Amino acid sequence: DLIHVQYTAPLRCPVPIVVTVHDVSFLHHPDFFSPFRQRQLAITVERTVRRAVRIVTCSDFSRQAIASAYRLDPETIHVAHNGVAPGFKPVSQRQAKAIVRDRYGISAPFLLCVGNLQRRKNQSGLIRAYESLIQAHPEFAQDLVFVGKDTSQSSEIRDLARKSPLRQRIHFVGFVADEILPSFYNAADLFVFPSFYEGFGIPLLEAMACGRPIASSNRTAMPEVTGKTAVHFDPACTHSIAQA
Repeated sequence: DLIHVQYTAPLRCPVPIVVTVHDVSFLHHPDFFSPFRQRQLAITVERTVRRAVRIVTCSDFSRQAIASAYRLDPETIHVAHNGVAPGFKPVSQRQAKAIVRDRYGISAPFLLCVGNLQRRKNQSGLIRAYESLIQAHPEFAQDLVFVGKDTSQSSEIRDLARKSPLRQRIHFVGFVADEILPSFYNAADLFVFPSFYEGFGIPLLEAMACGRPIASSNRTAMPEVTGKTAVHFDPACTHSIAQA
C-alpha cells in the first residue's frame, strides 16, 4: 500500500512514499561528511522529499530546518519525537559500576559521552575541555569514558587522546550493546553531550531515562530534547564546556 523509508526512497516506486528525515546536517555542515556521501544525500533526500506524500521528523528544530531547506510549509511536516527503550531506567549505581568494572576494567568514577566517534559529535572538544577542567581542579576524580563505534574520522579523536597528558584517564570502549549500555549511564556521575548538530539526540533521552545529570550542547535540537533537565554549554567553547 505504501513504503516508509528513512531519507532515501528507491528510484522507482509504484506506491506512495512516507519518508522520515531525522535532520539535514548534510546541508548545514557538509564538512562533517565525505564529499561523495554529502552529494549523494543532497540529491537523493531532496528527490525523496519532493515525491513523498508525508514527511516525518523527530523534532520541531528539524521540522523548521527541513521546511527551510526545501521551501516547504512546516505544517506539512509531521513531528514524532523519538522514544527510548524500556531497558533504559535507573538501577543501583553500585551494581552498574560493578558491571562496568568487571567487563571493561574501569574502576574510577567517570564522566560519560555516548556517540559514534566523528567530528560532528565533538569528542575532541570534550577532551580539550576535560584537560582544562583537570588543570583548574586537579582534585576532580572522574575519568572520561567514550562509548561509540569508530568511523573514518576516529583516528583524529583517538590521536588527540593519545597525546593528552591525561591519556591514562581517557577511555574508549567502542560500541556497547543496548543490554549493557544502561549500566554505563547508571554508573556515570555525569553525562556529557557536546555535539555540534543533532536532529534529536537519543543518548540524551537515554541518560534522562536513567536519571543521570546532564551537561549538553546548546545547539540545534538538544535544548528542545533536554528542556530544563540539563546544564547547557556552547560546544565550540572549551571554557563553556568545562564550566558546565
